[in-house]
Amino acid sequence: MSKVSKVVLAYSGGLDTSAIIPWLKENYDCEVIAFVADVGQGEEELVGIEEKALASGASACYIADLKEEMVKDYIYPSLKTGAVYEGKYLLGTSMARPIIAKAQVECALEVGADALCHGCTGKGNDQVRFESAYAALAPQLTVIAPWREWDLRSREALLDYLAERKIPTTATLEKIYSRDANAWHISTEGGVLENTWNQSNELCWVWTKDPEDAPTTPEEVSVLIEKGEIVAVDGKAMSPYEALVYLNKKGAEHGVGRIDIVENRLVGIKSRGCYETPGGTIMMEALRAVEQLVLDKESFEFRESIGLKASHLIYDGRWFTPLCRSLLAAANELAQDVNGEVVLKLYKGQVTAVQKRSPNSLYSEEFATFGEDEVYDHSHAGGFIRLYSLASRIRALNEQKK
Repeated sequence: MSKVSKVVLAYSGGLDTSAIIPWLKENYDCEVIAFVADVGQGEEELVGIEEKALASGASACYIADLKEEMVKDYIYPSLKTGAVYEGKYLLGTSMARPIIAKAQVECALEVGADALCHGCTGKGNDQVRFESAYAALAPQLTVIAPWREWDLRSREALLDYLAERKIPTTATLEKIYSRDANAWHISTEGGVLENTWNQSNELCWVWTKDPEDAPTTPEEVSVLIEKGEIVAVDGKAMSPYEALVYLNKKGAEHGVGRIDIVENRLVGIKSRGCYETPGGTIMMEALRAVEQLVLDKESFEFRESIGLKASHLIYDGRWFTPLCRSLLAAANELAQDVNGEVVLKLYKGQVTAVQKRSPNSLYSEEFATFGEDEVYDHSHAGGFIRLYSLASRIRALNEQKK
């Protein structure tokens, strides 16, 4: 094992990271500082977390409020790209990891630590996301990943480990599901979801109403967008985080933003999860609605290609790379004209843009009408089509000569 004297641990207060603190002290003979990132996971997750960290043996616990920064500098830029992983997943966990890792590194540098530690397992994506960020931001720091080193392989073993050291914990053997929450989403894995033939049940959903139980009367929300960013909702100016919280509440009430998917993890394992992203689903629909008005065909196609590539970069933990920065910059440039207002209808798990307008709209009723018009000469289409299909015509003529 590498010789380290001070380690900053990404601490959640859960069973794993509570056991990691004494394990680090015993196996590395080092000081352990707990770092907690408040990314909107909920007040109940943060209550008493400093006391819990100190009781586990940490010398200090730092809590960083990252909510506004995460939405403004990570989620909004990602939204501009249109990134959706494998056609479904709005990257809730993935988008939180870069800012957590960045803030953890900043904490480590500030306190003079020589090592970083995380509680990610060796099966998941998060180990890659954290360690890729560490490598990009502070390659000189040692990285410790206990799940790849220790022999504690079960919840029972972790509980016994803490009990032997008389370290208090509120964790129990009854935990069935693994959850991860932040302001953007909450994920649920494990339990009945491990068998893909099992339907999800009410325990698999935390934030959102079952669409079948959602209100029978639709609700409309109005969203104002400037340069690809939501700046006001229902006529009220809001910060990015405020807008997300507001739309989360609206969407959850109507069962919006539920998906049950099997995804490809970076490490090669397929996993199943139930994800709830109510506000994010509304935001994504709103931005795409204005894009439909503003972006020409080639620009829209390019933006779609950016979104596909960005979804994999973000999912795979490559936020702090030149390619990711380039894609974000391109999406931001395309978004300069994405200004407008959208009215969205929320109903029984669905969100639909029912009204949209933009001062930069390329849509012209005069040109698009099926009625009589005086601005479009239909005869012009013939020459265009002949040139557009010229290569096909020449190819066919060559075949006939053969």
